[in-house]
Amino acid sequence: MLRKTYDWVMRQAGSRHAPTTLFAVSFAESSFFPIPPDVMLAPMVVARPDRAYVLAGICTLASVLGGILGYAIGYFLEPVGHWLLALMGHANGDAAFRAWFEQWGLMVILIKGLTPIPYKLVTIASGLAHFSFFTFVWASVVTRGARFFLTATLLKYYGPKVQEEFEKRMTLYTGLLLGLIVIAVIALKVLG
Repeated sequence: MLRKTYDWVMRQAGSRHAPTTLFAVSFAESSFFPIPPDVMLAPMVVARPDRAYVLAGICTLASVLGGILGYAIGYFLEPVGHWLLALMGHANGDAAFRAWFEQWGLMVILIKGLTPIPYKLVTIASGLAHFSFFTFVWASVVTRGARFFLTATLLKYYGPKVQEEFEKRMTLYTGLLLGLIVIAVIALKVLG
């Protein structure tokens, strides 16, 4: 099954609709969708290294716009924001997120925007905490841009080697990634 999914993603990465799909996934992931855009960005850059920075730009723009939607959900639709946080395992996380923003403010966005921790948590929590919208937007541009452009740069220059290695040990790397996600979720629950 893993191989079929991988092959499907690689086919999509080379299709003419790939940038539109990347935009949609990046936008949705920042506010409500569970799959990170890296899943589409990586194979797209490997398939088209000449477009690496265009793809990273699409990913960044869509992610920031989706983040603005997440912020708006938290700010204007608090019940929906609380419901989405509960779906992500943070039913009582509102107080913890507010405390994080009061104590660390901008650092919450700068650190979490670069990590694989679901960015939608940051966007919705920023709105719920009524964090400065201007600061939220510029910090999102910086962190999401850094993440996606770094990914694109590494894959542009080392993509074929990375792809070959990944294909050889796909199960191992997928297991490691899932393990990291589980550790991140546990850490969020402990901190939240």
